[in-house]
Amino acid sequence: IIEIKTLIRHPMHSGRMKDKDGKKIPRQIINSFQVSFNGKEIFKMKLEPSISTNPYIAFPFRAKETGIFNFVWTDDNGEKYTMKRKMTVS
Repeated sequence: IIEIKTLIRHPMHSGRMKDKDGKKIPRQIINSFQVSFNGKEIFKMKLEPSISTNPYIAFPFRAKETGIFNFVWTDDNGEKYTMKRKMTVS
């Protein structure tokens, strides 16, 4: 069993903060995170406005074979941030 650790740079604006001119900053958060390994979903979560800036997420995974992790973060505008990483099991 290994621990997968992820960190994404994102301001996670909750919609409650104001800019230097006193105007509300519109909500702009990453609202979902999904991970697949060799095409099979292994982890997903929904994120809420209370999640901090640059969210850090960690979860366990039982490594049985060599393969590719596909990480997908999706924000309120539907923009997807993706990353792939290979893991080798010997």
